[in-house]
Amino acid sequence: MIAFARPIGLWLARRAENVAAGMLAAMFLAFLLQIIFRYALNLPIGWTHELSVILWVWLVLWGAAFVLTEREEIRFDIIYGAVGPGPRRIMCIITGTALVLLYLVSLPAVVDYVTFMKVQSTAYLKIRFDLLFSIYIVFVIATVIRYIWLSWQALRGVAPDEFDPTKASSGI
Repeated sequence: MIAFARPIGLWLARRAENVAAGMLAAMFLAFLLQIIFRYALNLPIGWTHELSVILWVWLVLWGAAFVLTEREEIRFDIIYGAVGPGPRRIMCIITGTALVLLYLVSLPAVVDYVTFMKVQSTAYLKIRFDLLFSIYIVFVIATVIRYIWLSWQALRGVAPDEFDPTKASSGI
């Protein structure tokens, strides 16, 4: 079953990267338009700034939910890299359980707040705030699923990858 799902997962990961790249490209074009209208045409427009901010929020949360891998997440590498596979598994179980519990406890309030925000919309583009903030609910659910999976793997005896500082990069 896992071997069958791997190609589908890889395809979905590439599509998530495509969506993130599209948001980044749209944000860059809106930024260029804002510069052209403000400085070349002397006609400042507000919707480009609003679109850039909205795309930035979506890009960060979308990327954290679907694009970043476990290796690319921020850790306390001094402690994590200094221990062996057994303590790394224990740290993974503890942090995974804590994150899952915290996100699940906060999820009802988050959903309540996001659905409440349908009463307001953005100034220029008139996008309802519930639609704008809905990406946070997606982020929370994806993060909970990820950490349940990581904790389950650690419980089964699979230690998280050892951090190698000589191979650290910005993800490129």
